[in-house]
Amino acid sequence: MIGRLRGVVLAVDELTVLLDVGGVGYEVDVSAAALALAVPGLAAGSVGAGSDEITLHTHFVVREDAQQLFGFASRAERDLFRSLIRVNGVGPKLALNVISGISLPDLAAAVERREPALLTRISGIGRKTAERLIMELAGKLPDAAALVGARRVPSASRAAAEAEQALVALGYRPAEAAQAVALAEEETAGDTPPATEALVRAALRNLARSGER
Repeated sequence: MIGRLRGVVLAVDELTVLLDVGGVGYEVDVSAAALALAVPGLAAGSVGAGSDEITLHTHFVVREDAQQLFGFASRAERDLFRSLIRVNGVGPKLALNVISGISLPDLAAAVERREPALLTRISGIGRKTAERLIMELAGKLPDAAALVGARRVPSASRAAAEAEQALVALGYRPAEAAQAVALAEEETAGDTPPATEALVRAALRNLARSGER
């Protein structure tokens, strides 16, 4: 089982990343958050010698006709992926769609409130699949109220607060998210004001480099 990879991004193509790990190129299908780690160093669709290392938490799927490696920005994302693929009728690709198409707080809220309509907005999710997800994920996700409360972490700017919220939704601890965003704010000090997306990407890069996750 390949559970974690750290390496240099060589190529990005839609939601697939080619990661150079010690001279071996791993082709990894990634979540939207994991893609955000890779894209700052390379434009989507490009190939080249990257310089920034990133860390992906991975899940290896072996079938009779294929072997696929899936990568995630945090352990929380990977744990959710593993819960999703245990649901009848949900394969790896569809699970990746869910993770990339809805935030963990919104997913937790949909399950808690039993609102399948929130899930049917995701590509590939019909009413029956949404209802099955709600039934089988009940009691297996973090409390929605706690996740929403974590969004209200005090911050010097709205963009930073939103960036911290995004990191918490990915499974990072509030204190860890606040520290990463504070460092990202220093790095993006030239932006007026710093964009939320820029802060999230900078914070994720710093967390990946530190190897904290």
